Amino acid sequence: MKKEEKIKLLNEPLDVKLKRTKMLIIEWYEQFNGQVYVAFSGGKDSTVLLDIARRLYPDIEAVFADTGLEFPEIRAFAKKMNNTTFIKPKMSHPDVLEKYGFPIISKEQSQYIQQYRNAKSEKTKDTRWNGNKWGQGKISEKWKFLVKAPFKISEKCCDIFKKDPFKRFEKETGKKGIVGVMAGESSHRKTYYYRTECNAFNAKRPLSKPIWFWNEHDIWKYIRDFNVEYSPIYDMGYERTGCMFCMYGHQMEVDRGEETRFDKIKKTHPKLYKYCMDKLGLRKVIEFYSKKKYE
Repeated sequence: MKKEEKIKLLNEPLDVKLKRTKMLIIEWYEQFNGQVYVAFSGGKDSTVLLDIARRLYPDIEAVFADTGLEFPEIRAFAKKMNNTTFIKPKMSHPDVLEKYGFPIISKEQSQYIQQYRNAKSEKTKDTRWNGNKWGQGKISEKWKFLVKAPFKISEKCCDIFKKDPFKRFEKETGKKGIVGVMAGESSHRKTYYYRTECNAFNAKRPLSKPIWFWNEHDIWKYIRDFNVEYSPIYDMGYERTGCMFCMYGHQMEVDRGEETRFDKIKKTHPKLYKYCMDKLGLRKVIEFYSKKKYE
């Protein structure tokens, strides 16, 4: 599909997108003779994806990454789903933080800071500080002070808690994944959407992204139109779910003067709030890079 067609698809009504999504799932299922699964996070996007897939193939397997970092409401919702396999990471959250460091600001900036601090060559260090010949790939000026932070910083947690368990599952079962990512979630994903196909049959790690061209409005319209049950976490004031203790995007909420993820967690899950702030050490990290204080 050409880029112009992909751009057009982003703006099509839900019925057009849904037809395309079903076609992609059918193609994927038939290509691998039914040896496929749906990556199910318990969030609204993967809930919609699983509903669409199971209307086509009722017995398709759902796979949930039981990281120990999910909202209790998300995990309970996942446990209600039939034919759902729970997979676990090999490391605990405290061990990952101790060994690799905290995920802060964004995955990109965490990675650049980690690479700068642990660079084995001056070239890598220079690139992460000053950028490549196009001025890209560097630590933002705003966050350069973090290279001297009194704690480790890393992007490794996403790989350890999510990607690695799914890769092991695929290797053990031979099944190919169907994932519920959407292009509009970040500029990086939108760029990737334009460059690749929704069904990556020939990729090193084949994956299907059949709702890549959907948006938030499409998800909620589908939920309403088809009366799909979703996790109650969304009725508690949360727009995004994911790992409870993840700090990616937190500073943007602070800068916009919004109620942050941790403000909400303090109200809805006070015991878990105390655990993440004090036991995991998030308080010292947040207060180092942010002007916001958490009591």
